[in-house]
Amino acid sequence: MKVRILFDNEAASGYKHGWGFSCLVGGTLLFDVGGNSDTLLFNMRKSQVDFEAIDKVFLSHAHTDHIGGISILKYLGDVKVYIPESFSSNFIDGLRDFGNVSVIKVKNQTKIDEGLYSTGELGKTVLEQSLIVKTENRYVVIVGCSHPGIDDILKEANKIGKITGIVGGFHDYSRIEELSGFEIISSCHCTSYKKEIKLLYQIAYRDCGVGSTIHI
Repeated sequence: MKVRILFDNEAASGYKHGWGFSCLVGGTLLFDVGGNSDTLLFNMRKSQVDFEAIDKVFLSHAHTDHIGGISILKYLGDVKVYIPESFSSNFIDGLRDFGNVSVIKVKNQTKIDEGLYSTGELGKTVLEQSLIVKTENRYVVIVGCSHPGIDDILKEANKIGKITGIVGGFHDYSRIEELSGFEIISSCHCTSYKKEIKLLYQIAYRDCGVGSTIHI
């Protein structure tokens, strides 16, 4: 399965970068929508994304750098949008105004589709959900900003299956040696110790930036 990076602080030549994160999982699930829709739309078109194939949008948490590009929904067909239950009623009403959206609120660990799961809302101050992906070879967790802490995210995700891959924003996670044994590590967006992670895990590490494709 492929994870294609569509919005990130870093971008390959010819793509646009911005503060935020979004990726396309398996061609059908859009994880977060970055900080603004113009940049996301440009990068999706540049990446030749099949807009009509996307039938699920997964929003990790309510910070602008992850939901600011929500108007991308008007370019999609009918979609199910999975949001943490804590999202504001105003935001939910705005989603429904698009007309092509079915809103699904997530509180606890939830199966989204075959091989796709939400950890459910985690955290105390910033409530955030992460996506668990089961591939033929492994279980991978995709994170937005890891505000609840990677330790707590992995603890919950491991209830689905032994996680050996992680993609997304690690925030200020510093106990990077605890990722030993992971087969795929791709630190994006808000990661404080990206250089250290890349140096320590040269085999498992996958570069993350707009235009990157990560095979999970």
